[in-house]
Amino acid sequence: MNESSAHSSAPKSRRTVLRGLAATATVAVTATALTSGATATAATKPAAGAVETYTLKLVHLGRTGAPTTAHRTQLTALSGPDAGSGQVPSAGPSDPAGTVTVRVPKGRYLLDSTITTETAGGASGVDWLVRPRLDVDRDTTLVLDARTARPVDVLPPDAGAAFRHAGAFVEVAYQGTKGFANLITPSSDLRVAHLGPATERGAVRAWIDTYWNGQRGTYVLGYTFTSDRALTGLVRHPAAAELGTIVVRAAAPASGPGYGFVDFGPTVGPSPALASALQVPGSATYMVTPERGTWDVVYTAPTASDEETPNRYFALGTAVAAGGTTVLAFDTPVFGPALATSRGAKPAAVRTGNTLAVALPLLADGAGNVPSAPPHSAATTTLHRNGSLVGTRRGTPGHASFTVPAGRASYRLTATAKRPRGSVTAAWTFTSAATGSTTELPLSIVRFAPSLGPDGTAAPRRADHVGVTVRGAAERSGVRSLTVSVSADGGATWTPVPVRGGRVAVTNPGPGRSVSLRAELTDSLGNTLTQTHIDAYTTGQTAPRTA
Repeated sequence: MNESSAHSSAPKSRRTVLRGLAATATVAVTATALTSGATATAATKPAAGAVETYTLKLVHLGRTGAPTTAHRTQLTALSGPDAGSGQVPSAGPSDPAGTVTVRVPKGRYLLDSTITTETAGGASGVDWLVRPRLDVDRDTTLVLDARTARPVDVLPPDAGAAFRHAGAFVEVAYQGTKGFANLITPSSDLRVAHLGPATERGAVRAWIDTYWNGQRGTYVLGYTFTSDRALTGLVRHPAAAELGTIVVRAAAPASGPGYGFVDFGPTVGPSPALASALQVPGSATYMVTPERGTWDVVYTAPTASDEETPNRYFALGTAVAAGGTTVLAFDTPVFGPALATSRGAKPAAVRTGNTLAVALPLLADGAGNVPSAPPHSAATTTLHRNGSLVGTRRGTPGHASFTVPAGRASYRLTATAKRPRGSVTAAWTFTSAATGSTTELPLSIVRFAPSLGPDGTAAPRRADHVGVTVRGAAERSGVRSLTVSVSADGGATWTPVPVRGGRVAVTNPGPGRSVSLRAELTDSLGNTLTQTHIDAYTTGQTAPRTA
């Protein structure tokens, strides 16, 4: 039996690396069975101020109806002195097989019980019984009977798909306290049941996620429910047209081909998630149920050595519609500055009083994904005020803080990072003075988007177009001028190319060579940007075939 369950008073945040949930589970409470024999104990009236407690006897029956010791039951207190905490009671020396007796304070509890049955061929059948409302106000006996459970019959539209694992979850709210319970299992023979009376309307949130390997890729079929009861069985056989597709593509890093990792799971969880190796350059395909909500993807790029810090990209809250396809590309050129575009995102560069602080990702990949540990050999950020050096900071590319005089002055801010191949430099000029509150600095960036293959390289000797997009201050105030130049000799010489319709025309050099790019921009307020990418992208080793 490889089922695992853990417990906590509330589910943990999903804004962490997903792989952790592939190995752990968080639980709260479960229940089962009906109450039989409820008698108050008149002889044990508690003294004033003492906690009123009662005996709770739990009798576990397997699929044959016989008592079983193959169980794990947990109680989570939803009220009383222990509200928010859980316990896993164990059998005492006087308890018969399959029975657990525990003394608990008066109050409401969430109870969940996992009962395992060995089936033919050494496989395991798993029954998860959940009682979201257990009011203990007298000595009580509960019979937790696996025969009350009904199958979780969830199947992808691929008869040859192989089941990986599943997770079943429940969250119960009561008077400001939340209890949480879950089960994670590699067994496809999973059954679930609600036990006991219903709780308050909308107080129970339940969800089940199943993971499969199919011919087209990985299926993640998840379903959520909000009601006054836990689930008793679940039947879902979605058609292919009812699923959305998320494709994860990754190019090889400068260190060469290797194996990265993709962590994939629903945003709202927790969930068992799925961690899979991905040979790069390459892609992985996931077919998902859109009704489960958005999806979180964490891509970990290959490292050149075991000592190197892993570089991760986070694509959180990825949406996809039924019948639609969302493509996520990671580690592809052109690497360069990026600004957050989501509503409410913090500005990348601000002035607060006499402090200028910059946290502008300088080596985001071609899709704008910000790396956690971008490969680079050196990075500096330098600030000049009225032509005089204020200081130079080294460390994380595009991150620095400077203290400056209060008076209005002209500033030049330069950030540079050397990559394993090539470099990125952005230099901004603007005027600034002391502020009474945090104020965004008027910085702009340019994003370049060449036509690249799945391996992140361009076709040699091909006439191509490179997309050019302006972001930041110039996007808001307007662009006074924008010039783009191209180099095929690592920046030794530059050729200006006109920007037409948000694109520039480029003729790629021969196999195995690089293209460098430079943008010079002035916004309508006179702030400037010079952004240079040496070896912005490379061409493949072979020229494309001609017809």
